Amino acid sequence: MEEIILIKLGEMVLKGLNRNTFETALIKNIRRRLNGLGEFDIRTAQSTVYVTPKEGADLDTAVEKISKIFGIATLSRACVVKKDMPEILKAAEEYLKIDLLSAKSFKVESKRSDKRFPLKSPQISAQLGEYLLDKFPNLHVDVHNPEIIVRVEIRDFAAYVHGQPIRGAGGIPVGTGGKAAILISGGIDSPVAAWTMAKRGLELTAVHFASPPYTSERAEQKVVSLLQRVSKYAGHINMFTVPFAKIQEEILKKCPEELFTLIMRRFMMRVSEKIARREHCQALITGESLGQVASQTLQAIVCTDAAADMPVFRPLIGMDKLEIIDISRKIDTFDISIQPYEDCCTVFTPKHPRTRPELQYILEAEQALDCDGLIEECLNNVKLTKIRA
Repeated sequence: MEEIILIKLGEMVLKGLNRNTFETALIKNIRRRLNGLGEFDIRTAQSTVYVTPKEGADLDTAVEKISKIFGIATLSRACVVKKDMPEILKAAEEYLKIDLLSAKSFKVESKRSDKRFPLKSPQISAQLGEYLLDKFPNLHVDVHNPEIIVRVEIRDFAAYVHGQPIRGAGGIPVGTGGKAAILISGGIDSPVAAWTMAKRGLELTAVHFASPPYTSERAEQKVVSLLQRVSKYAGHINMFTVPFAKIQEEILKKCPEELFTLIMRRFMMRVSEKIARREHCQALITGESLGQVASQTLQAIVCTDAAADMPVFRPLIGMDKLEIIDISRKIDTFDISIQPYEDCCTVFTPKHPRTRPELQYILEAEQALDCDGLIEECLNNVKLTKIRA
């Protein structure tokens, strides 16, 4: 029995004259994710993407990978049937037999896109429902809360029979929204921020700050592992690891302790912006949530943003910690984020950080530092790691 993956588009159907651009990007992303799983024929028609496996292709893994591609509302693994009612009846019985045997209630939903088919949708549903009731005595019809819904779609090329669709990742295709740099740590928040902005079509570049010998290789590998989880949704990501210990030591030595975290974050913004512009990014992304810690008060964020000329996106700004954790569990990053490896942001943490800083005093404190020289030195020693989905 021939099988196919039917992909239904989400908000892309509302894009009007730009819709073709979004569909082209989605097809490109699907092809990339299916690379190495065998040959697939991919085409679009009637707001649906058809993914047809050729002999030897790994359909099971293809379904799993496609479910994590942004731009997809739902996907269904369906059997392809000749547009003939007796063939459709038989196919539904055989293809969904295991599900139908294990259920007690069902209903049939039909969609007739090909108006040349002689039966209308209600007639298709009635005939198939009657047929399945006869073949499966364990079933009864429940149109309000069925355990299984049998779906039939009559389209231009064939008829398709399938069960419950799989929910897709939603959003819009990665690459259609531009490119931005995510400041990534080993915590819970920044991987969620990366995922959230990739869902809005942004291609990601990652900037990670490491502070050896205060942080270990395991801490850096933790970030690589987090990005590998994010890349299942966001696609390929280039990660730039910045050696940051010398800058932190200079701040600790020459600046007031209560301003240490703010001045450090301002350096992070400056360095990240330079890497972002080199990588043709148009914005920065952080995982900050308003008021979560001392460096994330409104006054502190204003002082941090003053160090960068690029727009800074903070998709988690209005979320509480439980909401962020829920998403991290959904995208499978939580278990890595809570591993107890040190983070450069926790090195030299002041006992009493300033929560309502004034930019004037921070600028005065920074005059004791050779900002340009420190930034140039760490940029000359940046390491590139390619994260591949």
